Amino acid sequence: MRFAVLTLFPDTFRFMADYSVLGRAIRNGLISLETVDVREFATDRHGTADDYQFGGGPGMVMKPDPVFAAVDAVRADIPAAERTATPVALTSPQGAILNQDLVNEFASAPGMILVCGHYAGVDERIREGLITHEVSIGDYVLTGGELAAMVIIDAVSRFVPEVVGSAENVEHDSITSGLLQHPLYTRPPEFRGMAVPEVLRSGNHADIERWRRRQSLERTLRLRPDLLDTAPLTNSDRVFLASLGWSGTPD
Repeated sequence: MRFAVLTLFPDTFRFMADYSVLGRAIRNGLISLETVDVREFATDRHGTADDYQFGGGPGMVMKPDPVFAAVDAVRADIPAAERTATPVALTSPQGAILNQDLVNEFASAPGMILVCGHYAGVDERIREGLITHEVSIGDYVLTGGELAAMVIIDAVSRFVPEVVGSAENVEHDSITSGLLQHPLYTRPPEFRGMAVPEVLRSGNHADIERWRRRQSLERTLRLRPDLLDTAPLTNSDRVFLASLGWSGTPD
């Protein structure tokens, strides 16, 4: 999968090539990460990529011409059959909140072009003429869209085959599975008076799976009850949740 990031600060992304999982994925050719300096597409000798707002107001605005030129250059290197299927996402606090459904949508694409917003924002014609998705990683404002772009790349890359060692790990992660993950334990079996639950040491796989499922349900009810509205619940799950005080009812 190809990621192309349009940014005013391309050096920000250098560390990702050395990051354990993503760095290995890049070195193994599972994903590619191209950073494009928007200033290189400016039309003046100063590399001006921002300007004052028409109508006045605080803060500078990213200019449309260098961003359009940068996207055109990236698209020129994408096979024609894949161009329309490659989303162009703007990182913006005005965007849709990044969630697992959106990550899954991006992961099904052949690649992504990410435009990192900056300053007071971007010229509206960038939204109108280029952007297919506006994405926010939360209801707060960052100094630039680079960190948000990294979060998107990381979340999407995990669904590229072989990027994460086990596809099963990805499928059973919190949120991805529809619920929060059950508690995890490793050696030693007892630490500072805290013991690993006996069921996990029993060797009875059916009991272990039942315990894990119920722990996952209980944790989700306690910490993220909103997830239960859309989680894939069995009738047994619903009965168990009802015994914990959940207001939902069995099918």
